[in-house]
Amino acid sequence: MHTFKKATLAIMAVAALCSAQQVFAKTVKVTMTAMEVDIQTNGALVGGADTMAAWTFDGTVPGKPVRVNEGDTVDFTLINPVTNKNSHAMDFHAAQVSVLDEFAPVKPGESKHFTFEAKVPGVFMYHCGAGPMVQHIAKGMYGVILVAPKDTKNYPKADREYVLIQQQYFPDTENVGALLENTGWKGSLINGKILHYDPVHDPKGDHDVLEAKPGERVRIFFVNANINLPVALHPIASIWDRVYLNGNPKNTLYGMQTYNVAVAEGVTLDIVTPVNGKPATGIAIVDHAMGAALRGAISVLVSKPDADPKKGHGEMIILK
Repeated sequence: MHTFKKATLAIMAVAALCSAQQVFAKTVKVTMTAMEVDIQTNGALVGGADTMAAWTFDGTVPGKPVRVNEGDTVDFTLINPVTNKNSHAMDFHAAQVSVLDEFAPVKPGESKHFTFEAKVPGVFMYHCGAGPMVQHIAKGMYGVILVAPKDTKNYPKADREYVLIQQQYFPDTENVGALLENTGWKGSLINGKILHYDPVHDPKGDHDVLEAKPGERVRIFFVNANINLPVALHPIASIWDRVYLNGNPKNTLYGMQTYNVAVAEGVTLDIVTPVNGKPATGIAIVDHAMGAALRGAISVLVSKPDADPKKGHGEMIILK
């Protein structure tokens, strides 16, 4: 009888778990439109132009972040308007599909629809996969898909979250040979702009910054969208409290000074802002490869009691 009760309880537990997973999983519809438009890059700061003839998803660089839960089905549609001159495509690094089918190029005037299950939690790059792929990425067709983990026992709740995507800036994106050979790049874009969140090194000094209150756990979702270069991601005047490799809590490192992010790799990093009684404390999140940092890859996180309550939440996980 005792054994029977144990078996019954085990079956009930499994049923409850399956039920919870069924509730957890859902279908998320995502539609993006390929747009060939001019965007502002602050490129003049490194010898380029302030605008770039970009190829984009929905007119922004990077494209909008896609947020789903582990187990969700992504129902995706890519629209390539007839007014565009080039074929475009979508490559979700979180998807396990047929590269010749779902990721196939879409000609102007056509669209592409496919679905996939987000089976693995983490931070994944997405980008245009049409050829030449190097040019489509250099022109701005990339973004991030965040797959939240089911198992959160090693994943403490964050007080704020920010997305940072780094990419090499090439003033001349028409020279595909130079892109492949890694020549001609002049700087680093963070979320589409040179020194996007660094008012210190830009003479204009009018850039936005990331914000948090003292003692808050700030979660950074980072993607290296460079074409050729790894990123040595380091928080000046602080230490990464936790680093989740590929954004997966099963792969956690603790107390890291610098984490090397490969090309096309995503990572989640937690930092806890200091509590020191000062009116404001600044932490600079940089690519410690100085050629990249001093040409754009610096993001300032300001810790202060009156931090903007909207920053790091909702749509403001990417600051425009």
